[in-house]
Amino acid sequence: MQEVFFTLLTFVMALGISLYTVPIVIRIANALKMYDQPNARSAATVAIPTLGGIAIYVSFIISASIGVDSYVFPGLTSIFVAILIMFFIGIKDDILNISPYKKITAQLITAAILIFYAKIRFTNLHGFLGIGELGYWQGVVLTAFVMIVFINAYNLIDGIDGLAAGLSIFATIVFGSWFFISKHFEYSILSFALTGALLGFFFYNVYGHKNKIFMGDTGSLVLGTVISIIVIKFNELNIDQTAPYSIASAPAVSFAILIYPLFDTMRVFVIRILNKRSPFSPDKNHLHHRLLALGFSHKQATYTIIIGS
Repeated sequence: MQEVFFTLLTFVMALGISLYTVPIVIRIANALKMYDQPNARSAATVAIPTLGGIAIYVSFIISASIGVDSYVFPGLTSIFVAILIMFFIGIKDDILNISPYKKITAQLITAAILIFYAKIRFTNLHGFLGIGELGYWQGVVLTAFVMIVFINAYNLIDGIDGLAAGLSIFATIVFGSWFFISKHFEYSILSFALTGALLGFFFYNVYGHKNKIFMGDTGSLVLGTVISIIVIKFNELNIDQTAPYSIASAPAVSFAILIYPLFDTMRVFVIRILNKRSPFSPDKNHLHHRLLALGFSHKQATYTIIIGS
């Protein structure tokens, strides 16, 4: 009963803080004229306040910190430090713009903190692609690669209203529910803290008129970091197939749940490289851009992709 209470408390608290904080961030963004201007990558046609990621981060950190307080959570401080680094890099990129290579450097530092201090890393791939147990450095390299892929994937799909947040809400509910029924409550709380934080933002991002806002890099970088942590722990906690509710082929299940951001990012990178451009150069080759070109509205494209995923 205590576990249900703390999980619900975390979710409701994150949702409430997010709903309360987003309008405050919007007022600050308007006062400082911090807008996301239409560009080669953006699907927006008018300037919209950005920095919605601040509300996501604040509501997630506060609710998760309170929710996990009753549980033993090794590495939590390192996890929060890693997320904080991505948060500040996102803010700097939203305000000043930084090069992709500086962002990658920051992501590598974040990955190193999570791997070596929080002990978040792959040790076994469950036979996925014929790979079982991993050596230490194999696990380190694979984990760093996966983290960077996830962080950039969520950064790149954040192109239309509600898409990155909506896909992440679906993923955190699925993973969070498994963590809960398998009694890994600390990660269940982490997952549902993000769910609540994103739901509050989603409301304003998709249905807001006067209070419309984008999450910006501040939100998408934090989002990708937390999702990568959740996915890796999901795979690691499923190594013991004798445990209740264990899932066979956890890597394949993870890939299925997160197929859209991974597939779309890989597809766009290939197109850019074939066109002899940097894989990080902006364009409108994402699937959501194609749906908009076919006449879909932002809501229609978002819900089509979420339902199809």
